[in-house]
Amino acid sequence: MPMDMPSDDYMLLSVVNTKLRDEFISLEELAAAEGAEAEEIRERLENIGYFYDRATNSFR
Repeated sequence: MPMDMPSDDYMLLSVVNTKLRDEFISLEELAAAEGAEAEEIRERLENIGYFYDRATNSFR
């Protein structure tokens, strides 16, 4: 089932970081499992000043 990405980027940040913390070991794994594009998620969150940190597996 594809991830229903929130249209609000700050809500997306919350959903993605929660899923990364609780369910997935990487952004790529989350995107593959949810039928989303990792690059689209990355771009949307970079637009609001958050960048993916592989070391912490979160957007900071």
